[in-house]
Amino acid sequence: MITKMAILTDVTKCIGCEECVQACKTTYNLPPDRPYRWQRSVNDLSASRWTTIINRPENIHVRKQCRHCEEPACVSVCPVGALQKTPEGPVVYDGDICMGCRYCMMSCPYGVPRYLWAEAVPYVRKCIMCYHKIKSGELDQPACTAACPTGATIYGEREELLKTAHKRISEKPELYKSRVWGEKEVGGSNVLYISSIDLDFLGWKADLGSEPLPHKTWAALDKVPAIFLTMGAAMAATYWIIDRRMKIASENETVVSSEKTQAEEPEKTKEEKE
Repeated sequence: MITKMAILTDVTKCIGCEECVQACKTTYNLPPDRPYRWQRSVNDLSASRWTTIINRPENIHVRKQCRHCEEPACVSVCPVGALQKTPEGPVVYDGDICMGCRYCMMSCPYGVPRYLWAEAVPYVRKCIMCYHKIKSGELDQPACTAACPTGATIYGEREELLKTAHKRISEKPELYKSRVWGEKEVGGSNVLYISSIDLDFLGWKADLGSEPLPHKTWAALDKVPAIFLTMGAAMAATYWIIDRRMKIASENETVVSSEKTQAEEPEKTKEEKE
């Protein structure tokens, strides 16, 4: 049986040092942050910043990253399978087959995936929980959790982390909100949070519910294959018509050129004789 892995972030332990951010950048050789007009701040998630720290009043710091949903909407809407849900929990991305449609960005309830807007051939970027590096044995846990100096964000089996989360809440009810964010929302996720403040600003809206979003996205996505086929047929027909016209035009030019040459040859022969 494959063990489902997850990350638990305890907001009360985070000191906002951004060691997790730097560890992620170093591990994946991410470029310096580049602010865009549409970003709320330079510290928002971006194609070069897969996890970030949001500073709140009263010296509270909240880590933000991909939630790695149990039934991810981004995976369900991707028409080419560039996003995949792994048996171990993380949602990973394959840029080699991504077509840049950005359906994943529109479907994510937490607004996580980002786009390389400045690149000629842009890709989607997001946290992949160091899945491939852990799978290959290069790392024994995500770079971000290994770098955390206070244990504010930890890695382990999802069921065990849920037990840890509920135990901390029960032991200190005056400190924590009575909720484990990520336990049930839209089917649950593999990034969990406990906190002394409400975390709705991270995307956990009151109306999210516990029903997985793919059940809803497929209602719209089942029309995509027909649209792709229709568009493909239309484009193929347009290409055939244009190509045919170009060939006919080229053949006509050849005929005209040949007739012109034949008409000029008798005149040249006459001139050569004189």
